Amino acid sequence: MAIDNNQLLRFTTAGSVDDGKSTLIGRLLYDSKSIFEDQLAAVENTSKKKGHDNIDLAMFTDGLKEEREQGITIDVAYRYFTTPKRKFIIADTPGHIQYTRNMITGASTANAAIILVDARHGVIEQTKRHSFIASLLQIPHLIVCINKMDLVNYDEAVYDDIVSQYEKLSSKLVIQDITYIPISALHGDNVVNRSDNMNWYKGAALLYTLETLHISNDLNKIDARFPVQTVLRPQREGFIDYRGYAGRIASGVFRKGDIVVALPSGFTSKIKSIDGFEEEFEEAFVPMSVSITLEDDIDVSRGDMIVRTNNRPETSQEFDVMLCWMSSKPSQPRTKYTVYHTENSQKAMIKNVLYKVDINTYDRIKDQETFEMNDIGRVTIRTTKPLMIDSYGTNRTTGSIILIDDNTNETVAAGMIV
Repeated sequence: MAIDNNQLLRFTTAGSVDDGKSTLIGRLLYDSKSIFEDQLAAVENTSKKKGHDNIDLAMFTDGLKEEREQGITIDVAYRYFTTPKRKFIIADTPGHIQYTRNMITGASTANAAIILVDARHGVIEQTKRHSFIASLLQIPHLIVCINKMDLVNYDEAVYDDIVSQYEKLSSKLVIQDITYIPISALHGDNVVNRSDNMNWYKGAALLYTLETLHISNDLNKIDARFPVQTVLRPQREGFIDYRGYAGRIASGVFRKGDIVVALPSGFTSKIKSIDGFEEEFEEAFVPMSVSITLEDDIDVSRGDMIVRTNNRPETSQEFDVMLCWMSSKPSQPRTKYTVYHTENSQKAMIKNVLYKVDINTYDRIKDQETFEMNDIGRVTIRTTKPLMIDSYGTNRTTGSIILIDDNTNETVAAGMIV
């Protein structure tokens, strides 16, 4: 029987500089035979020119000229590969503190995060920082890879000590599922294949762990949320009276005949049909893109949300968010911004800065008025009109926002609704 590999897993990598993130991804791609021959030849030639004895695996992900020259990752690099069991999208994110915003961007849609720890150094400040961000983004699965085990003679005691260090750290965070794997990305130990050098480790290799992570339950299938992206009114024969509300289901399940309410108007109706590109569905669920038609001709437009009558999001003009500041220009108190939430946009301002977080110690810093680039903290946002919101912990789509500077059209911040 053929294996269905249609399930997609998004995962991100994080770790300090030189912990081997790009080398690990290069090893995953190389050993799983996911590299095109011309790309492999190009990297082999470049490695020889640089005087390397072996192929530089990091070059498969470090695509920018500056990254290759400095040997570091600067921007988020996305890579795609597939195995007989699953499809993958990798976000290779930078390790430097000045690129915290890049890690948040790369990790925001991830099902899993791989956090690399250098076996020689153990848990360091960058480990704490990246673990805090993974917890903040509520990534469901965390895989802690203790890398460079070859440099500590594959010593089980070193691995056990780092696991103990990390368990103390993780007890302060909200992390649902943690897996520990001792690896050597450079030599391939426990990456795609089990290592003969660490017979004491009884767990699975990294690729098998990624292939078998149970992610079906990560999606919220309880709270039915359908942000309307556009209204479809085809002007062609057979569809003259068609009025469909198109968008992507943010969470939950919708079925023909369901009684629903359109927010913010509050008008109720019944689902008449659920249409895909070429077919009609009896039911649709997250994350399908569909067009929903209703029995009644009610006023629904872009930015509205269709939900179940007995399960509604909060409708509010004022709410708290955990905010990551992404702009080089500091925030200014009570400055007007545009907030984007699902398909909705409203004018907004940061009403109060409640505190900022020291992501090295997890301490709260109070009496702060502004945010600098890469700062993270809790603020109160006020909008000109109500938004239909859920907490980020309940729904990562309806619980997230971005702030736009109206003068420059720059995305200055991303936030998770508390």
